[in-house]
Amino acid sequence: MSSHREAPSISKDPVADNTDTYAFVSPDKPDTVTLIMNYIPLEGPAGGPNFYEFGDDVLYEFVIDNDMDADADIVYQFRFKTHVKNKNTFLYNTGQITSLTSSNWNRVQTYSVARVRNGHTTVLGSDLLCPPVNIGPRSTPNYAALASAAVHTLSDGSKVFAGQRREGFFVDLGSIFDLGDLRPFQNLHLIPTVATNGHDTTTNASIHTIALQVPKTKLTKGGYNPTDPADSRSVIGMYARASRRKARILHGPRDVESGPWVQVSRLGNPLINEVITPMAQKDSWNSERPKDDSQFVKQVLHPELAGLLNVLYPGVFPHIAAYSKDRADLQAILMTGIPSGIIAGFQNYTGPVIADLLRLNLAIPPTTSKPSPMGILGGDLAGYPNGRRVADDVVTIEVQAIAGRTIPLVDPTFTPDGAALLVTDGVSPGNRYIKHFPYLGTPKSGFDIP
Repeated sequence: MSSHREAPSISKDPVADNTDTYAFVSPDKPDTVTLIMNYIPLEGPAGGPNFYEFGDDVLYEFVIDNDMDADADIVYQFRFKTHVKNKNTFLYNTGQITSLTSSNWNRVQTYSVARVRNGHTTVLGSDLLCPPVNIGPRSTPNYAALASAAVHTLSDGSKVFAGQRREGFFVDLGSIFDLGDLRPFQNLHLIPTVATNGHDTTTNASIHTIALQVPKTKLTKGGYNPTDPADSRSVIGMYARASRRKARILHGPRDVESGPWVQVSRLGNPLINEVITPMAQKDSWNSERPKDDSQFVKQVLHPELAGLLNVLYPGVFPHIAAYSKDRADLQAILMTGIPSGIIAGFQNYTGPVIADLLRLNLAIPPTTSKPSPMGILGGDLAGYPNGRRVADDVVTIEVQAIAGRTIPLVDPTFTPDGAALLVTDGVSPGNRYIKHFPYLGTPKSGFDIP
């Protein structure tokens, strides 16, 4: 969760495993949109001598739909290359790394960024430096400065960052997959224990982040009114994907790859493949394009978890247990966007095509007061499911939605169970973010964590 180790095949390929995707109007630069995709789930802070890095053999992409057909209109592509300076040492660094060009940093990654539109590819940047990982106070004594130096400006004025960050997703992972135990409500579980607070499984974890901050006008089809949320041209759909070459010949240190790129991982909305898609279809899901998601919509209209809640929490969710209609609310939130007229002053509808896309209305400004981690459920139109910000509590939002909180949006005859308004996984992110691009905070070092 949100998409960490969510499918059998991709869990064996962490450098291509997209864990989280974010899209939001930049709070400190509201004429831009920030896109983030994360890879390598549940990185421990200590990882030497072979520290975590992106895959040189993986194509990483942001895919943007801006004309309501759930197909790619704009694609940003990222390719990485690893350089070993000193081939006679086993060390990642031979002394302190005080700059991105330090001779002490032995294993360096660079990358290129390209923009594809209408079949035309434009290289926006090449030989861009990633920062090293955060090793510890002796090796990387001023890691925040190293990371800041790795924020680059592309030829079109966009900003980019690729490197290690602190994990932004927060969840009680150990509890929720123990037969759906939702701390602090485990006293109500079928197998009850004393209620305790949740444990944030990812609090010390790191992640590898690709972040892009793009002017809004570079993502839209054009002609939209930037102050009119009702304008359909203000809405984009996006997802992130990772692909590998179709053929790979193993030949010792010089493996040969050839053929077309094949998608092995994708992610739009959080938790769909993780929680809604059946185990036998998870690998298939990762290989499909969003425009073909109608084959998976049955699980969205009748999610397994909604039925399990009443089994695991006897008598707590009687209304959702008795609800037999198609879940039109979940289809709108996850698969088509929310049409106008359902939530006052809001829509992020991308048309009738069923597709897992993270949908963002660019005309809705970022919240100027303290944003609600509950996003739209908390009255904050700038948050999930209007795109996704790094601090949105997507586990609570989606569990409450599956439990029936959002059904009245489309079926006013339904009264949600009281528990649907209260259930959470019992954790909050704490102070793990920064207020500027790339917004995910400084990763903890291996030295600092016992």
